[in-house]
Amino acid sequence: MTVRPAIKTVAVSKRFMRDLKDRENAHSLIQNILDCTQLEFHELHKFEKRINGTLIFRAKKGQTHIVYGVDKEMRIIFLRALNNFTEYKKFLRNRKEILRMIAQTPAVD
Repeated sequence: MTVRPAIKTVAVSKRFMRDLKDRENAHSLIQNILDCTQLEFHELHKFEKRINGTLIFRAKKGQTHIVYGVDKEMRIIFLRALNNFTEYKKFLRNRKEILRMIAQTPAVD
């Protein structure tokens, strides 16, 4: 199934913005992921798991692991940007937190 062409809206969690601290850098990363620009990434659109119908992916740029999901409404939700691999694996195991973040993140225009 091809997911990217079906994306309808983009949502960015508050935690994602807090993780990156730089709004311009966050916007640039999001745009590169949406455009599938692989030049800057070691891994792009690596499927990790499915949680209640939401597909969870990872992109890796340098030491930063960008975790995002695509839900049933075909919106892409940027969840976290983690610099530590151990924290990244711990975040993936926490289904409750991921589901809470997905439910609380509104779409942006």
